[in-house]
Parts: sequence; structure tokens; C-alpha cells
Amino acid sequence: MTPLVLLPGMMCDARLFTPQINAFSAERVVQLAPLTQQDTMNALALSVLDNAPPKFALAGVSMGGLVAMEIMRIAPERVARLALIDTNPMSELPEVRAARQPQIEKVRSGELRAVMRDEMKPNYLSDGPNQGAILDLCMAMADTLGSKVFECQSRAIQSRPDQQETLRKVEVPTLIMCGEEDTLCPLQKHQLMHELINGSTLSVIPGAGHLPTLEQPELSNKALIQWLN
Repeated sequence: MTPLVLLPGMMCDARLFTPQINAFSAERVVQLAPLTQQDTMNALALSVLDNAPPKFALAGVSMGGLVAMEIMRIAPERVARLALIDTNPMSELPEVRAARQPQIEKVRSGELRAVMRDEMKPNYLSDGPNQGAILDLCMAMADTLGSKVFECQSRAIQSRPDQQETLRKVEVPTLIMCGEEDTLCPLQKHQLMHELINGSTLSVIPGAGHLPTLEQPELSNKALIQWLN
């Protein structure tokens, strides 16, 4: 079985993938790559590659998808399969890039919880019955990772390259998956990635926003199992 490397979203850890780890770890090696120590996409990608198996299936959510695309740019021969989940192949818009600096300043002054609560997490999820519990989990993950990780990850996202040319060159089985109600990385971004990667599969998860792995774990796992097999 090909090992599976999972890349979490911004201010998330392995708990983002609890349903997937539970479902897949009985039959294959499942490895979570923390994206916490570097402040560029290239450095993050190199850190993942340094600790990954020689050949692996790669799945990234949101920021994890950004790092996955950088891995495909610099070391496509290492990746057997690719899943890009609720992410964006384009570089950051100037107005979004500029808005990150005030967030970083607030977090530096001890307002991490306020930034996560007021400015980020409300944009993430659909209005499902588990929204409150998932938001609480997101806050717990952010608290665990802390302000220095927030700044590193913000810097990496700010300076990320456009990866559309990278995606045009992808030749491995690829799943593009997104929550139908994702407003942060909307469906049109995923349709673009689907068009860029020849032969890719587009899976739209109903009843989910930006984090379908937690919002709709059974539907997400079904799509991921089909991709892995």
C-alpha cells in the first residue's frame, strides 16, 4: 500500500484528519506533516519531503493544498497520487495580502483567539449540526499551535506563488475535492484546478464548507478511498 501523507490547513493539526486517520491507518501508513516551522511555501515543502517516504500519496487541505502544489513543482517524482482539498492555485490577492499584517500584529499582542474567532473561523464552515463542535476543535488546534505558528503560516500564504503552470504538468491520479458551501476557496477555484490537471476527478461535498474532512467525514472518506484505490 502506498503511504499517505496528510498536510493540514492553517492553524490545524492532525485532528483535522481524525476521521481519515481512523479510516485509513489500518491498511496503510498514514503520516501527518506539521506545517509549523517555516515561513515560505518552498521551505515548508522541503521540510515535508525531508520526512516523507520515498514515494507517497499526498493530500492537502487549504494551506496544506498550497504546500502540496509546491511539492508537485519541486519534486513531482515523489508523489504517486495527489488530492487538493479546499485550496487555491493562485497567488494571494494584494488586498488579502495587506490584510494579513494587521492580523499578525493582533496575534503578536496576544489576541490569537480573537483573530481566529472573529476574522477567520466564521468563514470556514457550513451551517451544519456539528458546526459548534468543529469550531471549538478549530480553536483548540489554534491554541495548541500558538502565535508564532500563526505568523509563520501567514507569511508563507502571503508570499505563495501562482501554481497554475505546476498543475498543468501533473500526471498522477488527482482528486480535486471541495465543500459545496466553501466561501473561502469557492467551487470555481476547484473547477479551474480540475481543468488544469488532465484526467483529474472533481468531487463536491454537499453540506460542507471549508473543512469537509470534519464536516462530512463519511462523504469525504468515500471520495478519498476511490482516489487511493
